Amino acid sequence: MSGRSADAGLAHPDALTDTGLYAIGAYFADRHPDLCEDVIAEAQAIEDLGIEAWARREGTTLESAFQTLVTGLALRYYKAIAGAR
Repeated sequence: MSGRSADAGLAHPDALTDTGLYAIGAYFADRHPDLCEDVIAEAQAIEDLGIEAWARREGTTLESAFQTLVTGLALRYYKAIAGAR
């Protein structure tokens, strides 16, 4: 460890919200607050099973599985940043 504080190398917190991933998460959370935890859980299942296996199990396309994965990641990112503010 270099002795630097944990946040010494981080950009200003406002810069963390100026990303596409944050915007996707914020948009989804604002529009569908009741679905956030379900999408995060589905994204975790995709990570655990693999995208092809998850898509096959759910009877969906790889594109749909990828969109679910990205949305879940965006929601986790948004919650992590918004919760820290």
